[in-house]
Amino acid sequence: NIQPYYRSRLEQAMHWLDVALDGTPYRIHVAEGAFFLWLWLEGLPVSSDVLYQRLKVRDTLVISGSHFFPTSGASWPHRHECLRISYAQAPDQVEQGIRIIGEEVRSAYAEGGA
Repeated sequence: NIQPYYRSRLEQAMHWLDVALDGTPYRIHVAEGAFFLWLWLEGLPVSSDVLYQRLKVRDTLVISGSHFFPTSGASWPHRHECLRISYAQAPDQVEQGIRIIGEEVRSAYAEGGA
């Protein structure tokens, strides 16, 4: 059974997110058994698409939540405040990526979206 292995990886990733995002208004949607987490950055002053671009420049790939909402929800702020983060890579890569996510999220909140 592979489930305990990925449960352990999930718990590691959630711990790293707790450290990297401590003090920021974030939430993690309930993990439903996949190899990724949904990170909700409430009140994020930049769109998740902008955050994606900032992370991509730093070789950290996530998926902007805006790609998962129908166009009818275009004005709903939540669709621009979420990232999908995979934790299937090697633990050291996941930890480094989450650290970079934390840095960019803190920067975005500090800049107020500038």
